[in-house]
Amino acid sequence: MITTRAITKTYTDEDIITNALRSITLSIEQGEFVAIMGPSGSGKSTLLQMLSFLDRPTTGIIEFQGKQITDLSDSELAELRNRTIGFVFQSFNLLARQTVYANVELPLIYGDLKPELRAARIHNAIEAVGLSEKTKIHAGKLSGGQKQRVAIARALVTDPSVIFADEPTGNLDSVSGTQVMEILTDLHKHGKTIILVTHDLKTAHYANRLITFKDGMIESDKKL
Repeated sequence: MITTRAITKTYTDEDIITNALRSITLSIEQGEFVAIMGPSGSGKSTLLQMLSFLDRPTTGIIEFQGKQITDLSDSELAELRNRTIGFVFQSFNLLARQTVYANVELPLIYGDLKPELRAARIHNAIEAVGLSEKTKIHAGKLSGGQKQRVAIARALVTDPSVIFADEPTGNLDSVSGTQVMEILTDLHKHGKTIILVTHDLKTAHYANRLITFKDGMIESDKKL
């Protein structure tokens, strides 16, 4: 599904050069559940930005579903991202004064779905994370675990090819974190490709493949 070929990412700040990624070559197949781990500054979050088309590599090539996307325009990348990718963030990124329904609806606002199909997608996504009874509740009134489940529903509502989860349990207690990871595991069992960034080895072991980073390079890549 996603292939990188010798990608690098270099940042320059006041003549100080930082090599965030150093010649990364890897492939992620459709239907995989991949966890990416490493200490702060190791390059794992930079890699996530590359894989999800949020940033461009300094050098190298990225292919998505067999097509090179490195040279696409910003608008073309945005369109591809909106059609094929769902995001789950550590900080939830919800609108606190909007309802659960309205938050999940956000990715569909600029689409051309018929109202009844849009409503069905929203309700199905909310049901998939077990929050059907919270549809009309404002997001700000939810617990941390419930907020993250809303974020997963929002990621699901466009029926993406791949879901990126950036430290999805980082702000949660252990019980809520387990619930969130069980939902992601269930989505994987139903065919979704999941790419997870985490600091937590216990969380990483929900995946079936673990990539560890150190100093901008892949330190290990193994099946779990």
